[in-house]
Amino acid sequence: MKKWNVLMAGGSGLVGTAATQLLLADPRRSELYSILRKPAPSGVQRIALDSLEQTTLPNIDVVCIALGTTIKKAGSQQAFRQVDYDLVLTVAQKARQSGARRCVVITALGSDAKSSIFYNRVKGEVEQALQAMGFEQLVILRPSLLLGDRQESRTGESLGQLVAPLLSPFLIGGLRRYRPIQSDVVARCMVESALDSEFSPSVKILESDEIAVGR
Repeated sequence: MKKWNVLMAGGSGLVGTAATQLLLADPRRSELYSILRKPAPSGVQRIALDSLEQTTLPNIDVVCIALGTTIKKAGSQQAFRQVDYDLVLTVAQKARQSGARRCVVITALGSDAKSSIFYNRVKGEVEQALQAMGFEQLVILRPSLLLGDRQESRTGESLGQLVAPLLSPFLIGGLRRYRPIQSDVVARCMVESALDSEFSPSVKILESDEIAVGR
């Protein structure tokens, strides 16, 4: 059985925390490295975020990127872009240089490099940049509104978590992708995509409804 050296970025976030726990329990995973500011959980080898650019990474097979912030938390569009675009690409490039053949990244529903909506445009631009980076296999997950217990308070998302489940039964057919999705479901899809033994050169994009059914 192939065992994978995995690099996680965004491991302290909503999806990243759940994905980290799944990776720790998965026999297909060999070493698990995580780019963090905080101390790493037991079993995880920490790579300091603040010194990432100067750090030579160990051998990596697959990189999982669950980085993301909000414009409100970041403080400006520029600061948001530094996390959701610049940092994502820095992590991916470092992993690629350390041998990573596969990249699994979480962007967002509606990602589109040509979108008039800043958030969606940045997500689309980072998808394009990752596709040009030379990974043999790139898996892009585009979840809808994430449901789960966040350590931080996001007022808009908190309201959405209350209202969206009530609307879900009415989102059918082509609207199914707009249904909110549990963060642990996204985490499970990320881990399965990362450790999948089948390997063929490809770019795979999974929309939220496809993530929900485990495709």
